[in-house]
Amino acid sequence: MPDVAVFRPDDGRLARAADYLESRGADPVGDPMLAVAPTGNAPRDDAEYVVFTSKTGAELVGDAGWTPGDATVCAIGESTRVALETEGFGVGVVPGEYSSTGLVNVLRDRVGGLRVEVARSDHGSDVLLDGLTEAGAYVHETVLYRLTRPSESGASTERAASGDLDAALFTSSLTVEHFLDAADERGQRAQAVEGLNRAVVGTIGEPTRQTAEERGIDVDVVPAEASFEALADAVLDRL
Repeated sequence: MPDVAVFRPDDGRLARAADYLESRGADPVGDPMLAVAPTGNAPRDDAEYVVFTSKTGAELVGDAGWTPGDATVCAIGESTRVALETEGFGVGVVPGEYSSTGLVNVLRDRVGGLRVEVARSDHGSDVLLDGLTEAGAYVHETVLYRLTRPSESGASTERAASGDLDAALFTSSLTVEHFLDAADERGQRAQAVEGLNRAVVGTIGEPTRQTAEERGIDVDVVPAEASFEALADAVLDRL
């Protein structure tokens, strides 16, 4: 069985990811590189469009009892759309390309002179804010949650440094950065990167691929669909 590192938050998502890898005949190396810390903030209620960029954000506003009023709710991708609809929100916009650029392209001709609320984590890309502003929108960002690295993370960096990983699944740029931070703390960054480059590395999305490659990590797989299952399938098929 191939040993596959997975970096999902340890809030149920890591366990589900591990179960999926096991169902595909892999041995998961679970290493939670992200932890979600809610801020308690809610999106403003005076916007014509409200943009959500993650399933986590959708769940947080649902739990808080927020309502969109007359605003058009936008989801950056399919998993976010499903989460929003599960919370009872109707979704009016989902781009064909599940990215900040894709969402800007869809909204560009709709938001001139209008208020757009972007509700997301503290590590959101400037591409979305800048693109909507350039389209003539009045953009406001609300940070719904902060993403931190758990103190117990980093076991996968040791496995990579010793050459004991067959694959690694990075789901965001921040998981790449946190992996390298954990390797730095252990004095094993160069060895960990070398180990990854002997393995099969997959990323969700081009921004994550770019982050990894800028830091010396060779990326072998970027699935067309931006989901963990698609990422796992593509990497295991490559293996």
